[in-house]
Amino acid sequence: QVQLVESGGGLVQPGGSLRLSCAASDSIFSHYIMGWYRQAPGKQRELVATITSGGITVYADSVKGRFTISRDNGKNTVYLQMNSLKPEDTAVYYCRLGIANWGQGTQVTVSS
Repeated sequence: QVQLVESGGGLVQPGGSLRLSCAASDSIFSHYIMGWYRQAPGKQRELVATITSGGITVYADSVKGRFTISRDNGKNTVYLQMNSLKPEDTAVYYCRLGIANWGQGTQVTVSS
């Protein structure tokens, strides 16, 4: 099983920015679709963005124009650049490799 380790979460004011990183333990990373998901308290986990091995991206409507997903296959790492953050972006953010591999999550809190 591939290990995924997220980092970069924290507390930020509305309108601020954060960049999340997710490092994979295996170079098979480069062959798989990667995704960022989030789960707010009392809500179901939802898709934020995905990126294929070839760099094709998909975004949830709620983050289009504010978030950018990217990947560095040489570093086995996927990123999520989050700009213009809103309180409703507060959640635990998880990365996912393929279908079955999930990271442990990183907390993002947007609050003044």
